[in-house]
Amino acid sequence: MVSIVRIEIDTAAQRLTACGADDAVLFTRPVSTAVRGMGERAGSECTPRGDHVVRAKIGGDCAVNTVFRGRRPTGEIYSPGLRRAFPQRDWILTRILWLSGSEPGVNRLGSVDTMRRYIYIHGAPDDDPMGRPSSHGCIKMRNQDIVELFDQVRVGTPVRIVAR
Repeated sequence: MVSIVRIEIDTAAQRLTACGADDAVLFTRPVSTAVRGMGERAGSECTPRGDHVVRAKIGGDCAVNTVFRGRRPTGEIYSPGLRRAFPQRDWILTRILWLSGSEPGVNRLGSVDTMRRYIYIHGAPDDDPMGRPSSHGCIKMRNQDIVELFDQVRVGTPVRIVAR
């Protein structure tokens, strides 16, 4: 299997691009970033800009549609009925790539720390819209897309989040 060496998220296009060696594009997928736009401040519910790395991979042995809270499986498998029972939940499903900022004062440390803000690339319900902002700061993907990404990425992989 080809390994991803860098990821770029274009928030204007709402697209994630995964690149391999020699900058070859391996795939692009639609995503959903923050409905409140771009920003780094804690509590802003914005998607942070700049250079990051994958800090941790969570959920590799979990079933598709596994529900996570606090980065731990709840024991639930997402379904439309579960959504009706808990309509206000921020659904984090299937896999989590936890991001850490690489730029002190921009997206790392203090009140702008991406990791302490718990910003992830993660799976979302299949009926959640992709290609337009709808998250609380994270980068949401279709479940099959996050599985594909998760399986080809390593901890430490660079992730750049840009608005073109």
